[in-house]
Amino acid sequence: MRKKLILLLSFVILISMACPLLSVQAATFQNDVETSTKSLYLYNVDFETPVYEKNAQERRSPASTTKIMTYIITIENVKDPDDTLVTVTKDVVDQLLGTGSSMSGVLPDEQLTVTQLLHCLMIPSGNDAAMVLANYVGGGNIQTFVDKMNEKARELGCANTHFTNPHGLYNEEHYTTAEDLTKIARYAMDTPKFMEITSKMTYELPPSNVRPTPKILENTNSMMLSSSVYYYQYVKGIKTGWIDEAGKCLVSTASKDGYSYLCVALGGLDKDDEGEKYDGSMVDTRRLYRWAFENLERKSIVTLDKMVAEVPLELAWQKDRLQLLPKESVQALLPKDVELASITITPNDDVVESVTAPVKQGTILGTATLSYANQVLGTVDLVAAEDVNRSELLYILNGAKKIVTSKWFLFSAALLVVLFIVYLILSTIYTKRNKRRRKVKKYRKL
Repeated sequence: MRKKLILLLSFVILISMACPLLSVQAATFQNDVETSTKSLYLYNVDFETPVYEKNAQERRSPASTTKIMTYIITIENVKDPDDTLVTVTKDVVDQLLGTGSSMSGVLPDEQLTVTQLLHCLMIPSGNDAAMVLANYVGGGNIQTFVDKMNEKARELGCANTHFTNPHGLYNEEHYTTAEDLTKIARYAMDTPKFMEITSKMTYELPPSNVRPTPKILENTNSMMLSSSVYYYQYVKGIKTGWIDEAGKCLVSTASKDGYSYLCVALGGLDKDDEGEKYDGSMVDTRRLYRWAFENLERKSIVTLDKMVAEVPLELAWQKDRLQLLPKESVQALLPKDVELASITITPNDDVVESVTAPVKQGTILGTATLSYANQVLGTVDLVAAEDVNRSELLYILNGAKKIVTSKWFLFSAALLVVLFIVYLILSTIYTKRNKRRRKVKKYRKL
């Protein structure tokens, strides 16, 4: 009997082994800052997230902020900008005659390095420098250069941007949005010498082959000029812009106390209520920077020891639930007066319904969404809080259970029952026949 039980248990284990077992965005915060600029986008560089926007997806003329993309295409297509000489051709610059363009004053037949021309492009906002660079990089075809600008915009995910020229003069088909321009500027900030050049208040263009004396170039961004009414000491770069159709435009950055922001302002007022010259883009930019620095701060909204969810645990001895923790601590940029209790952490649909031991600590088992005031802050991976070993006894019993509840087992059992019933019926019939035969034989003998 004992040998039979051992054989049966071995059979069950082999069958159970052979049969498979079933088995952490961005938030924008409204404020009471009064602004008149038509489109605004304030972006925190540290967290790569917007914190304020106003009509940020509306298409607008970017004016000379176009030159940010002109810089990108130039620097990415010239291998050695410091030593690459470009000759200014009269016919290229003359295309700007009668346009009222801002000029850096490059001269016909003047030879300048690409780096020098980039200074002429970005500091005094020279449309002439934009044309010279576009002509050179485009191989004598400015449209080729513009095509590269549009290709780069698409590459950066700018769905509402289209360029028709390298300088920003008005064209109905030349447009962008505050959000798209933020993407372009953020990309430009990581290109060689971009921030170095755009943060200079002045630049001395050295003598050239046709100009015997140096030329001083002055930056058009008055927010960096200490004597200006628009001065804001934390601002650096990046690019101003203005034409009648676009209004005052400004792309800038500011850093203070370990926080850095990028602000895009399109469509600012150019006159105050009294009709005096005015730059609404600079006024609104400064207001937004002050608001951000005074009211927003980093907050740890998720820590490694914070349980986010629990899931059923199978095949573990005396343990039927497994805790899920964040894979990493999460910080977010939030208003200073926000209580952490107001941050919601919601497990997503990708969290597993149950886990079967063994489980290794740190195994990713789903994600959770972090939100505040109905705005998504981001997502975080959820991981197993501990190692869990498998109970071999539960594993064997579970395998046996799956066998005896499987369709083929139930079919086999039912078939055995039927066969056993048939056997009983046949056995009964056979027994009755034998009894009848014995009676007949006995009668005959009598």
